[in-house]
Amino acid sequence: MQVTFLGTSSGVPTRGRNVSAVALRLPQRSELWLFDCGEGTQHQFLRSELRLSQLSRIFITHMHGDHIFGLPGLLASLGLAGNSSGLNLFGPDPLETYLNGVLQSSSSRISYPIKINRVKKAAQTNEVLVDDEDIVVRCTPLIHRIPAFAYRVDQKPKPGKFNLNLAKEMKIPPGPIYAALKRGETVTLQDGSLVNGKDFCGPSQPGVSMVYCTDTLFSKAAIELAQGADLLIHEATYSHEDAEMAYQRQHSTSTMAAQVAAEADVGQLALTHLSPRYAPGNRVTPNDLLKEARAIFPNTILAKDFLTIEIKNKASR
Repeated sequence: MQVTFLGTSSGVPTRGRNVSAVALRLPQRSELWLFDCGEGTQHQFLRSELRLSQLSRIFITHMHGDHIFGLPGLLASLGLAGNSSGLNLFGPDPLETYLNGVLQSSSSRISYPIKINRVKKAAQTNEVLVDDEDIVVRCTPLIHRIPAFAYRVDQKPKPGKFNLNLAKEMKIPPGPIYAALKRGETVTLQDGSLVNGKDFCGPSQPGVSMVYCTDTLFSKAAIELAQGADLLIHEATYSHEDAEMAYQRQHSTSTMAAQVAAEADVGQLALTHLSPRYAPGNRVTPNDLLKEARAIFPNTILAKDFLTIEIKNKASR
């Protein structure tokens, strides 16, 4: 899986950072998922190598404008382009009312099916939100001024390497039988003998995992959701010295994000959702927030717009 940051600022866009949006490119299929859609996200797509026509699912963390104001325009543009086969949207309860109001009031025509899924119940009961052929998505409530949710994406384990030489030695004909054996199934050959696919495959290979966590104060629920994840994307709106402001506005500091990463034993932490008050040239800069986080969790990086990360299994680091 591959992550591309399309917006890493908090509240308002800056010259160097747009507001929140993260794209996830799924492995071995031409499909994109989007997490949050702040104002101008479709422009960020145009400036990247990502193809908006591959977008199939959008996950919204909460209903603040810097996370949703880009959504109606993006949906309308997809409708005008006529190259979307449909979208699944996931988010807080008010998402459907918001979108219906904006699209109807603007007479926007959506020429493709849209399904809007409320995530509150799944977050409260730890139900699986999405379970397709090779990906599982879960979510959990966060601590913010309005209902907000973190999402976790897990790639299912991949089958082990198929022993082609053994299949040839046993004179098993290629074709559908090979596919069944690769899936670990037991197959009956033409001579009536049974062969077990597990005998032809090496150990399964673990998939990779990503957690997207914003906006929130330090959260035990986020730690539980992120346990053992390969990549944690966590907001770091404020520096440690501005912790009082973080508590008042229910956001995280760089050190809170690092503490979540450390307690969850993740592979890598990416800081995002940075306040514009820390623009380069100011007394405190994004690099200072990075240093604060690294003092607690060394394998921390600072997200920036258009940064792309190939998610790696923490066991292979």
